[in-house]
Amino acid sequence: MDRFALTGRTALVTGAARGLGRAFATALAEAGADLVLTDLPGDSELTATAARIEALGRSVHVLTQDLSRTDELHGFADRVRAAAGPVHILVNNAGVAALERFNEITPESWYRVMRVNLDAVFFLTQRIAEHMVADRVTGRIISVTSKNALVAEAGLAHYNASKAAVDLLTQTLAVELAPHGITVNSIAPGMVDTPIDGAFPFDRAAFEAAYRERIPLGRYAEPEECTGALLLLASDAGAYLTGTRVVVDGGVLADQMPRTRFMPPYRNTLTPETAE
Repeated sequence: MDRFALTGRTALVTGAARGLGRAFATALAEAGADLVLTDLPGDSELTATAARIEALGRSVHVLTQDLSRTDELHGFADRVRAAAGPVHILVNNAGVAALERFNEITPESWYRVMRVNLDAVFFLTQRIAEHMVADRVTGRIISVTSKNALVAEAGLAHYNASKAAVDLLTQTLAVELAPHGITVNSIAPGMVDTPIDGAFPFDRAAFEAAYRERIPLGRYAEPEECTGALLLLASDAGAYLTGTRVVVDGGVLADQMPRTRFMPPYRNTLTPETAE
């Protein structure tokens, strides 16, 4: 299990105030890493995440940043380096979405999603990776995409496009950074039981109940159930994984058609003698 240990390493997690970001930061700290946490200025939940890290006996720095301000991201990366020293692990977790039909998406909505989900990932990674190279760090860069990077979902044209773009960006950076010993991978969660802001122009409870029936495992993931993939990609155990994607979706992408609920109930064909 020492291959999963992160003692002596520093990780930067974006979107760390709640949900997956908080779960990722906590898991990294449990594995021994020190943390730099960031989210929007004024988000009080970021303090709660920092308290969890401190309770685990790890060092934590809180540096807020609006990631949609693309021109500030190089300076933000420099501030992180000055405050916490070399960054060994970057987790690009922050993201936004808006539920809109394709013909209703305005330029403002399109660019907001792209700035946070794609532009921020590129420009923050660009500068952090340069620091990794300069510091001779065997770095780990992990971006959180979505199953929506692989299959479309109505009402999310901008979100789908942004996540798919990050997947190809991940492969490109993996190739360019490999000579420096830096790996670049992504995690593609399915439906995760986290707070979702924003208006839903339909019966959200009915939608979620129907979606759970679509998931082979029959439920949404808890945020902590995505941390195993993160620890693999962040640690020495995943040192030979780069340019790849780990899907954590409860089997959704494996199921072309949710046919099992229309089939006869499962029958165990083992005889009592075979079972023994």
